[in-house]
Amino acid sequence: MSDIARNTPTGGLQRRLETNSILLLLAILLLVSIGGIIEITPLFYLHNTIEKVEGVRPYSPLELSGYNIYVREGCYTCHSQMIRPLRDEVERYGHYSLAAESMYDHPFQWGSKRNGPDLARVGGRYSNDWHRDHLRDPRSVVPTSIMPGYPFLAQTPLDAAHIVEQMKTLRIVGVPYTDAQIDNAAADLSAQSAPDDPGAEAMRRRYPNAVVYDQAGKNGITEEDALIAYLQHLGVSVNFKLYDDKAAVNVR
Repeated sequence: MSDIARNTPTGGLQRRLETNSILLLLAILLLVSIGGIIEITPLFYLHNTIEKVEGVRPYSPLELSGYNIYVREGCYTCHSQMIRPLRDEVERYGHYSLAAESMYDHPFQWGSKRNGPDLARVGGRYSNDWHRDHLRDPRSVVPTSIMPGYPFLAQTPLDAAHIVEQMKTLRIVGVPYTDAQIDNAAADLSAQSAPDDPGAEAMRRRYPNAVVYDQAGKNGITEEDALIAYLQHLGVSVNFKLYDDKAAVNVR
């Protein structure tokens, strides 16, 4: 610093900050606090920070059971569910993720790394049989996969004894489950895995776009069945073509 600059008021302050670590630390904390207040304060005056998106709905009982298994097995540690708005991401996985897509996830499954592909748009890309083979022996369908097998899921009956309590708890934190959805949770769980079930149509009305799968075997619904139902629901609720068309119009 030149002698002229050092003798100015701002130059003297700069010198004191540069030569006094405590003052420099306090100045940094002050600036960070001011910036944080400016960014955070407006959020307290917003009714909702997540844009509502048509098609997004709470998980059906069978999908929610599969979500629980997904979380239990730690699948998010290798598979993220968040497509970034970058060209390489969008070209590989599909439309970038919207905040509303995970608004009913407690906790969300964004993940922090990828040892395997992002799963935000995996729903409908593969058949149920493909998922079964992949879960039981990943290398039978993806020879280079490093994923461990989960054959025990096919042998483990699904325990959904507390699904009603979970749905009631999720409603407390904002997931809009209706009384009808909660009262019919057990029936809807069975109906989604049996196309001939008399309650399948009512289940579809309560959960639009829910796909009824002929999954349950002789031993009833398994954890594998529930996990596949959850995976097949990922990324299928939103009609992303509407967003692509809107973007194309704006470009023009």
